[in-house]
This record gives sequence, C-alpha cells and structure tokens, in this order.
Amino acid sequence: MYPNDGFRELGRDECLRLLATAPVGRVVHTRQALPAVVPVTFGLDTDGAVLLRTSAASELARAVDGAVVAFEADAIDVARQAGWSVVVTGHAEIVTDRAERGRLERMVPGSWAPSPDEAFVRVAAELVTGRELVGGRTLYGVPLPA
Repeated sequence: MYPNDGFRELGRDECLRLLATAPVGRVVHTRQALPAVVPVTFGLDTDGAVLLRTSAASELARAVDGAVVAFEADAIDVARQAGWSVVVTGHAEIVTDRAERGRLERMVPGSWAPSPDEAFVRVAAELVTGRELVGGRTLYGVPLPA
C-alpha cells in the first residue's frame, strides 16, 4: 500500500530506462508567451539528453534553440489503470558540430515528417522526474469498482 495518491516517484535511472522504451514523446516550449506542445520521435544520449530530429526550418527548431523546455513521454495501460510518466527539463540547443551531427544521424530516429534540411536538437537532462501509477483504482490498497 502507498500512503500517497497512488503514485510512486521514480528515480533518475528508472526514468531514463522507461523513456528508452517510449516511441513518441512531447516537447513543451513557449509560443507567443503561451505553452505549446509538439509530439515528436526521439532518442536518448548516453548522458540522458533527449535528442530530436526535425526540419531546420520548423517552428520547433526556431522556438527551442537556447530555451528551457520540457520533454514528456509516458505509457498507459487503460485496462489495468496503470502507467508512468517521465519529464526531462533542460536547455535545448541545435547541434551544429559536424562530427556530432554525424553521430546523431546514426542514433536518432528519423522524423515522421522528414525534411531535406534536418536539424538535431539536444535537450539537456538537467531535471529528470517521473511517476508511476502503482495501484490503479484503489482506496487504501483495496480495488474500487469500475
């Protein structure tokens, strides 16, 4: 039984392990002083940084370069009423180093909207947090009716 709201906080290593299993995530950035959310395919670097591939001319590439952004991915099991959510927050930057771009070309999944002029975005894993819903619909460890 969990004494809180049914969620278990996840440690950094567990968060990164779970992130590696997600095929799609969301980048949260600012557009005209308001939050904007964009679904993206992604990869993870060895230091936990989130790696994106997008069009160099995209609004996303222009909006996030040099900004603090959040990246979120999750997995939900509706039948079990269980799942997890992980958020990586950090500074984003367009990767300009030629050798680094070559390395990322081999490891970052292609965008679902490919472009002839691609940019790679790195989101530093400055803050990594996550939660797992461990009990589904329970009250004090007892299942609730659906």
